[in-house]
Amino acid sequence: MIERRQGHAAVTAFLALFSIVGIALYGLPFFYDFFVRDLGWTRAQVTSGNALSKVIVGPLFGFAAGWIVDRFGPRRLMLAGIVMAGAAVAGLGSVTTLGFFYACYMLNALGNVCGGPLPNQVLLARWFDRNRGKAMGFAYLGIGIGGTLVPLIATALIAEFGWRRALQVLGVLMVVIAFPAAWFVKDSPEQAREGELGTVPGETERGQSPTDGGQSPLSATLKSPAFYLLLVGSMCSIAAVGGTVQNLKLFLSIDLKLSQYEVARIASLVLFSSLAGRIMMGYLADKWSRKHVMILIYAIVAAAIPLLFLADRPWARPLFAVLFGIGLGGDYMIIPLMAADLFGTFTLGRLMGIITTADGVAEATAPMLVAAIRDASGSYAQGFSVLIGLAALGAASVALLPAARRRS
Repeated sequence: MIERRQGHAAVTAFLALFSIVGIALYGLPFFYDFFVRDLGWTRAQVTSGNALSKVIVGPLFGFAAGWIVDRFGPRRLMLAGIVMAGAAVAGLGSVTTLGFFYACYMLNALGNVCGGPLPNQVLLARWFDRNRGKAMGFAYLGIGIGGTLVPLIATALIAEFGWRRALQVLGVLMVVIAFPAAWFVKDSPEQAREGELGTVPGETERGQSPTDGGQSPLSATLKSPAFYLLLVGSMCSIAAVGGTVQNLKLFLSIDLKLSQYEVARIASLVLFSSLAGRIMMGYLADKWSRKHVMILIYAIVAAAIPLLFLADRPWARPLFAVLFGIGLGGDYMIIPLMAADLFGTFTLGRLMGIITTADGVAEATAPMLVAAIRDASGSYAQGFSVLIGLAALGAASVALLPAARRRS
């Protein structure tokens, strides 16, 4: 019975991440060039929707979402997030003004906070102990598969119905795919056994008190230098990844003048390669020191971005896609695993609420910065150089982390 419920939790996380991250986060940039061409907006304006929404929504709701997850469990928040994210993507299909564009992105950012990585990370941390890395790797395959399929699906939908209707169809699909599994999932093994919402009264998750099993209270965690090294490292690497992903289609389609089909192939190859990255890094995370796995992931990202300087050469584009995809596959997944090793799982929801909020701000502002540099200079060279430096700084910060013992 426990194995079946663990499987249900893993599938729920897979489908939620498939929709909210795979389709929304990695699918929406595939439509950026249409906003530029059809509505006459600049690159900075198009990328600003993601930036402003996460800068505003993340700090306002990120920690609150983590507190809700720790107090009431992830399921209810996930259900709300799935509906909000799907409605936001569908709404973007009707955008004609920047005001409505920003409103849709605000709703999408809130959906990501409520139904994206944060509640799914806590859900899996509660359900899995020994195989937590593999479970996280499987769930995060949803991002890779969603991101792999969405450019191909979007290309077909755009060719048949136009880009506006394509967005509306994708928004509905997000809810249809993710909502049913989240409706039936249990928040934790304790809830499954007791038939109650959340953990058994008087207990913490896994039946531990805040000081049992080396669990670290949030106040102590926030005083730890390791927390800030992890925060800076994750922010820098996520900024490098986000800045690359959000500008990739603009660069390939408008600057290099590649066809929609060719751009879709490259975007799909990035996310397809991320599947291998998630499997590989999830496996290594259960075998090696997670600190060393994290450094490896960040180093791969830093090594891949320079290939964009050679993207006018046909051989460089697939090489970039494969290498960057492998790094992308492990990037988001390794953060909660490292946090759980360093600080335990008792306050993981609130802790990841802080980290996810900070990472979201970094992920949002880096693309707008790169796009603004491109608008001002006429080239992506300076912007891509900034991203390389951020990725390298992220790896250096993680290298300074203490060696954490496994908490599972």
